[in-house]
Parts: sequence; C-alpha cells; structure tokens
Amino acid sequence: MNIRVVTGDITEQKVEAIIVNLFEGVEHPGGATGAVDRGLGGLITHLIASGEIKGKLREVTEVHTMGKIAPERVLVVGLGKQKDFKLDTIRGVAAEATRQLKHIGVRRGATIVHGAGIGGIPPQSAAQALAEGSLLGLYSFRQHMTTPPEDTDPAELLVVEHSPEKKDLLEKGVSYGVVLAEATKLARDWGNEPANVMTPTRMADIAQEIGRTYGLTVSVLDEKQMAELGMAGLLGVSQGSRQEPKFIVMSYRGDDSARETLGLVGKGITFDSGGISIKSDDGMREMKTDMAGGAAVMALMQALAQLKPRVNVTGIVPATENMPDGAALKPGDVIKAMNGKTIEIVSTDAEGRLILADALCYANKLGLSPIIDVATLTGSCRQAFGDVCTGAFTNNQELLARLIQAGEKAGEYLWQMPMYEEYKEQIKGEIADIQNHGGRTAGAITAALFLAEFVEDTPWVHLDIAGTWRSDKDKPYIAKGATGVPLRTLANFIVTRSGG
Repeated sequence: MNIRVVTGDITEQKVEAIIVNLFEGVEHPGGATGAVDRGLGGLITHLIASGEIKGKLREVTEVHTMGKIAPERVLVVGLGKQKDFKLDTIRGVAAEATRQLKHIGVRRGATIVHGAGIGGIPPQSAAQALAEGSLLGLYSFRQHMTTPPEDTDPAELLVVEHSPEKKDLLEKGVSYGVVLAEATKLARDWGNEPANVMTPTRMADIAQEIGRTYGLTVSVLDEKQMAELGMAGLLGVSQGSRQEPKFIVMSYRGDDSARETLGLVGKGITFDSGGISIKSDDGMREMKTDMAGGAAVMALMQALAQLKPRVNVTGIVPATENMPDGAALKPGDVIKAMNGKTIEIVSTDAEGRLILADALCYANKLGLSPIIDVATLTGSCRQAFGDVCTGAFTNNQELLARLIQAGEKAGEYLWQMPMYEEYKEQIKGEIADIQNHGGRTAGAITAALFLAEFVEDTPWVHLDIAGTWRSDKDKPYIAKGATGVPLRTLANFIVTRSGG
C-alpha cells in the first residue's frame, strides 16, 4: 500500500472511504471529524447520541455518505479515553481502520492524522506512528499459500492535512514510518519462514543482496575463516548440523568523521532442536524463529541505508542450526571461545550464548562501541515478562536509559534486569573457566552474565527477546507469528543518537 501526504479538506477527497476519529465520551466532534459531521448534516453526532458510536478504543463504525460529501464512506475509529492516549494508540487505531478498509474492498482511501490535534502528539511523530500502524496492521505471511487471499490490501492511503505548513513534517514522519514498517515486515517474513528455507546460507545470501541493493559493505566468513579466528562457540554449535554456519558482517557508514562505530549483534539460530539436550516436541516448530535477533539486525541495516543517519553501524549475525547429529556437542564437552576463555558445556540447548560469545569477541576485535546484542536467549525471560516486555541487561546505565526511551516511542517495552556479582557463582565452571548454563533459577540473569564475559569494558546492552520474538495471537498491529521486535526501538535509538 502506498501512503502519500496531501493538503486539503478531508470531506473533498474523491476516495472510496475516509478515516476520522473520536475520543470516548465526546458528544460533539470537532476538527476534521466535526467537518465531516457537518457535511453529513450532523449524522455522526446523532449516532453518538444513539449510542452507536462510543469512541471506545479501536471501535470502527462505517457510515455511508449517500453523496453528501465526496468520499463514498466514512469510518469513525475510536481513540479510547483521552487520558490514556499515547503514541502507540495511533498505531493500533490505524491498523484497525486500515484492516477495515481492506475488509470492505477499498482500493483508495484517506485518513486524518490521529493525535496530531487534540491528542497533543507532535505531527511528525503522529504521522510516523500512523504509517507504521497502517502497514504493520495489514501484514500477513502467505509466501507458501497456494490459494489467493479473500481480501486485497488497499492500493493507496492519502494522509490529509488541512494546513500546508505541516505538510513537510508529516511527509518526513510518513517516510520514516514506511521505511521502519517495511523493514519490520521483512524481519517478520524471515522469522516466519520454515527452517528448510531460511537456512544460514539463505540468511547470508539475503545479507549480500541487501548490500548490493543498498550500498552496504557485507562480508560472510566461512568455516575455515571462523576456525582461524578461534570461533569454537559457533563452530561447536554448528557441528551437529548438515547446514554450513555463516558469520555475517554488514557495515553502514553515515559519518566518515565519527570516531565510534555502533555494533549490533543478532543471534541467528535458524533452527534450535536443543541439540543432544533435545527439546520436547511441544512448540518446537517455533524454533524456526530462533534467528529473530539476527533477522531484526539484518532488516535494520537495510532501513539505515534508506534513512541515512549520520552514524556508523556494523551488524553481526552468527548463523547456524543447533541439531543432534552424532558429531554434535555433548554435555560435559569443553570448548574455547575466540578470546581464549574456556567453556564447559552443561546443556547444548544453551547454544545461543555460545555463538554470541564469539560474535561479541569479534565486535570487540573490530573496536565497535557501544555494542547491543539481540537474542531469543532464555525461556526464563519469557516466564518473567510474558510476551509484553523485553528483558534488558547492561554495564552502562546511560546507554540503556536511551534504549528504554527509544522503546517507549516504538511501543516496544524494555525492562532492566539485575546483574549482581553474586549470580556469577551459578556459571562458575568445574573443569573450565565458566559453564554455559547456570541452572533453573535466574536463567536470564546468568545468561547475561555469561555474555558479559566476552564484552570486556565496552559499553554494552543485552536484549533478551525470548518473550517478544513471536506472538501467539493477533494484536492491533502485530500478526500471529514473528514480530520483528526490537527493530523499531533500535532504529529510534540510532537516529536519535545521530541527531536526526
């Protein structure tokens, strides 16, 4: 769906349907909704009085205009209570209204910017959220369906602004929102692909395609190169799979004068059987999305190439399967990570931290700073937060504070977890420096402390997305399946950091 900003009167748009809004409890609509109401002879006011339109959050009421104004239909979408209104509300109501356009067969529609008026949201931010919600709300994964969909997405959505002075701000917000939504859809697609399609090699091929298309520098290390670098964590996990591991490095340069290059590390386990410590079959098919962190990093690198912030960023994705072949790692084995630290394998199902250990060492070798890693790392984190919040760990409070703020803007919530020294006792090795699993208690914390062993003094944040990587049901602008979290958080953080 193409989204375009135009100036004019919403009542004069020659489209099949327009979208306006209403807060709960409002009896006499104002602004653009009021103009539509007047054009319809007070019909919206009448429907409010009769109780048909209540303004409840994401309630959508369809009204036929019968030729009284140029649009054929009006959708009145509820914004809920004004005191509860926030940026993420815009995404949800935009998603619901746009899905309704699709359901009733609208090919060309128009909308006002929710929240930019009485809602008090800055116009550019409101337009960005509108674009994100509209596109993400239409998302579905049908790549392997042989039957056509019942409904077709609208071809165009006009964002109508009465004041020409605001058009530039709205266009900037819409443009930014479209880039992030399209990148998030890519990350969702890759996470929803079956593991026999989204292999480590396919991930590497996609990264190289992105590099060629968008002008990024991309390199992919093979097994021989990994061995020369001492990446026994990644190679150890991969040795039970027939799929070759790939170590993907993508670089974006937006500021040649900058001293620092931000490092992003994304876990790329394209299927996690648990290895020798094999998982139960309950939910194992979801383990095709265990590369969600890597997918978010790769799609974000494409978005950065389009947004062009004045900052340098390198994305690193160690990609492999974790399978129980006769050559696979075994509980009790000892391996040596890239920085020379020895690791005792307690559970082969704690494989993500092994491949991240080498990736973090490599990021340090490149001199990247700060470093942010993203991983579907522990069931413990999902138990703590469900699917609402991402667990966050850090050695730098200022860095994490800025990420939390970026997450609030994106509607992707982060919550800080502790990293007290006392927890380190749980990962102390018996016959090696450390062990890769600290037991049932405090699992997310001990996993983060394991990763910290490979970060050294570099400012670092670890994001455990094990609860937010997938959704078990449809939500306002998140379809069941892979979510693309935390791509938009990282984008907001990077763009703000660059002064954009």
